[in-house]
Amino acid sequence: MHEELASIGKSIVINGELSGSEDLTIEGRVDGKIELRDHVLTVGSNGKIKAQVSAKAIVVLGQVTGNLNATEKVDIKETGSVEGDIVAPRVAIADGSHFKGSIDMQKKDHPEKAVGTFTKPEKTPKPETQKPEPSPVNGEFIRV
Repeated sequence: MHEELASIGKSIVINGELSGSEDLTIEGRVDGKIELRDHVLTVGSNGKIKAQVSAKAIVVLGQVTGNLNATEKVDIKETGSVEGDIVAPRVAIADGSHFKGSIDMQKKDHPEKAVGTFTKPEKTPKPETQKPEPSPVNGEFIRV
């Protein structure tokens, strides 16, 4: 059985929050917030998004302005444009596409650590070196 995909046509404009529990293709315009936690969002070649987006996977063929957060992958195709920060374990940016922002590809199972920082090793006390005691030679102390 083939599952029907939900889609927003190119003449549709949505302002506000959009959420769902199925894959979605957007060819129209959405301003606000998009949340498809366990599903795939495809921004079609006519799609124009100004939103914070959260989904399992995000495929961009149109224009997106806003931060993208995917639990699996963000894929910016040749005709795609993204201006915003991406957080996803896998990111693909095709030759010819447009991207302006930052990418965080840390996996969920690893503790987060800032890039380029090092943890200072714990200070271990240095063993004290024993200085030899001066010993008398011919009844006189010699200084070493």
